[in-house]
Amino acid sequence: MKTRFFIIYDMNLNLNNDLAVFDIESTGLDVSSDRIVEIAVLKITPSGEQEEWVKRLNPQMPISSESTEIHGISDEDVQNAPTFKDVADDLAAFLGSADLAGFNSNKFDIPMLAEEFLRVDHSFDVSNRKFIDVQNIFHKMEQRTLVAAYKFYCNKDLNDAHNASADTNATFEVLKAQIERYEDLKGDIEYLSEFSKNTKHEIIDFAGRLAKNKDGKPIYNFGKHKGKTIEEVANQEPGYYGWMLNGNFPRYTKAVLKAEMERIKAERQRLKAIRKEKEQQKMETKIDALKNKFGQ
Repeated sequence: MKTRFFIIYDMNLNLNNDLAVFDIESTGLDVSSDRIVEIAVLKITPSGEQEEWVKRLNPQMPISSESTEIHGISDEDVQNAPTFKDVADDLAAFLGSADLAGFNSNKFDIPMLAEEFLRVDHSFDVSNRKFIDVQNIFHKMEQRTLVAAYKFYCNKDLNDAHNASADTNATFEVLKAQIERYEDLKGDIEYLSEFSKNTKHEIIDFAGRLAKNKDGKPIYNFGKHKGKTIEEVANQEPGYYGWMLNGNFPRYTKAVLKAEMERIKAERQRLKAIRKEKEQQKMETKIDALKNKFGQ
């Protein structure tokens, strides 16, 4: 379902690109194995026009009773709903190249969305976008929940919490109110994206398993190899890469790791070719020297 709204003239967000504020309700909280049962997206254009896209989805797996108690969506409610694969093209087209924002979205909504697209082999690209996590901004400023944030910033009660559409609209209202309240909080997407991050390293896989160090090199950000570059670990313990690919890690994490390993392998091949060429040139030089020596 798509709904177009009025144009906002008093919006103090500096948008150079569309901004998609979204919320996901799911079968559970495991990003790598649980599935989306409802998604609502509120897209805001640089001119201030709003359009909403809302869908309930059949997750093709049982919804946990704990999740149903939170968002109120049961297996029966979505048994005849479309699957994510059915709506993937329409959702990707609606999102376009928009930057993404949500409440706890850097840790949950964005990685789960990326997982769903990867699961159906869709080419939707989540890179080269800015990600704004309203929860991180809120926690840095006030340390509360979405319900409390809505009350604190907007002086309203969020009576329909954990309804995807209600949460999405409340999140956007909180974001606008945060920018209005704090003079040093710029309404610039790049600034908000950086401010939303909650780690000293630049995370490159959403789940926080992979990051970049101060030199910009991809590193492992967890476990026994935390802080080591992926290339360093590939040389020291080649089997670690295979362990991660076969482990219970998000598909997006695996895709990022695989791309980096392919880059490392390609670089190895390039250096190997250079060494071989130098050895060949060295050998040819020796042969030429011998020919000259013996007058041949």
